[in-house]
Amino acid sequence: MSKQIINTPNAPAPIGPYNQAVKTDGLLFVSGQIAINPATNELINGSVKDEAHRVMKNLKAILDEAKITFEHVAKTTIFLSDMSLFAEVNEVYGSYFSGDYPARETVAVKGLPKNVNVEISMIATMIL
Repeated sequence: MSKQIINTPNAPAPIGPYNQAVKTDGLLFVSGQIAINPATNELINGSVKDEAHRVMKNLKAILDEAKITFEHVAKTTIFLSDMSLFAEVNEVYGSYFSGDYPARETVAVKGLPKNVNVEISMIATMIL
């Protein structure tokens, strides 16, 4: 097994002992992303839709660095601060995919990093 670390300045820098993504054996494992603007390193303040868009843009930047697209995503996990946010986040999330959606689970958790409302992680295939 070989693994390649994927990091890009176009997504928030890791704030702990992890990488933005790891590519191994034809799969890309993308760490959970929150609504941090990588240009300013500041949290996005606004609606949960604004947060969700920033999260998806951060994920896209990592996919771009790995030279793949949302079409390659096989599995996602969405973490929410409250399930009442599901519809708004789902609307934004869905707008980044066309057709063949990945497998997914969505869970509400007691707390998320920096008290954000949404965090999303992904697993993608390097081959279509």
